[in-house]
Amino acid sequence: MLYALGSAAMAALVAIFGKIGLAGVDPTQATIVRGVVMAVILISGGLVFGKLSGFSLSSFEGRDWIFILLSAIAGAASWLLYFIALQQGPASAVAVIDKLSVVLVIVLAAIFLSESLTLKSVLGIVFTIIGSLLIVFK
Repeated sequence: MLYALGSAAMAALVAIFGKIGLAGVDPTQATIVRGVVMAVILISGGLVFGKLSGFSLSSFEGRDWIFILLSAIAGAASWLLYFIALQQGPASAVAVIDKLSVVLVIVLAAIFLSESLTLKSVLGIVFTIIGSLLIVFK
């Protein structure tokens, strides 16, 4: 739970810092810089915390590679589209619409991962959509 809250806080800073930083910059170029900086930070963190000792690409199997690569492609597309949207719209609206990914995750997890879709989760989806619309359409 603590990591998820930390993730939410960092995602909020992405919106704020990104909106400020995109003032006169091409979103594609900004996304490239963001990706390179993130790679450097992640590799440095891996070195500092000893997560790279014993690291071997051969530990990934074929199916692992496919889904990790698909995840990377989806993540890169998400970053790029997020930065384009952030440059063109208000940070609060872009962030709220972006967080509708939660709704999509719940639905897709039910379809592809056989996770349960209960009355509570459906109500949560409905309230999330309504709340998002209320924030976007002030």
